[in-house]
Amino acid sequence: MAALLHPSMKKPFLDLEGQPVWYRAITPFLKRSDLAQVVVAVSPEDQSWFVDQFRMELASGPIRVVAGGAERADTVEAGLREISGTVELVAVHDAARPLIDPATIETVVQAALRTGAAIPATAIASTIKRVDAAMRITETVSRTGLWAAQTPQIARRDWLEEAFAKRGTFQPTDEAQLLEQAGFPVEVVAGLASNFKITTQDDFDLARAFLAANRQ
Repeated sequence: MAALLHPSMKKPFLDLEGQPVWYRAITPFLKRSDLAQVVVAVSPEDQSWFVDQFRMELASGPIRVVAGGAERADTVEAGLREISGTVELVAVHDAARPLIDPATIETVVQAALRTGAAIPATAIASTIKRVDAAMRITETVSRTGLWAAQTPQIARRDWLEEAFAKRGTFQPTDEAQLLEQAGFPVEVVAGLASNFKITTQDDFDLARAFLAANRQ
């Protein structure tokens, strides 16, 4: 039987082989001995429902639920304000990436400890085309040096705070871009193709197949 995505249901809230997508995304972090806390940011209109719907999952660790903002950066900034002052490294992870593996997290953590900030990414293998509004190719872009960013994006807490303090009206697409804008270097480490973001029905079906194949 196919599990179809309901158009009104947000992807992180869907059940994926017995667990909510968002909870699968944070489970590898909850198992780390160096974890201080987890902040889950959700839309203000979903917050009460979320807390009630996922009471059992929220009781499984040091998880705090906060209201997010209008854009990604606003949401991350709201979550950052809730992080304990003793925390040195902050990991920002997409709730719709439920297949993140512990080894990748550890690799990014070690890189961030060494350099201050790091993200996982995969090298672009396909030929990249730039197109216009009419979907006509205007340029073939060299894929040399191009990588597709993933999460978790991990950085020193003080770097993130300074980057947010400097951003003004800038709306970055991820934390690495925000750190770049503020002048901080970000290291890239090789990620896995399985750490994809669920945005479509095909993505959801692929995640189910991956979990079935790996018996998780």
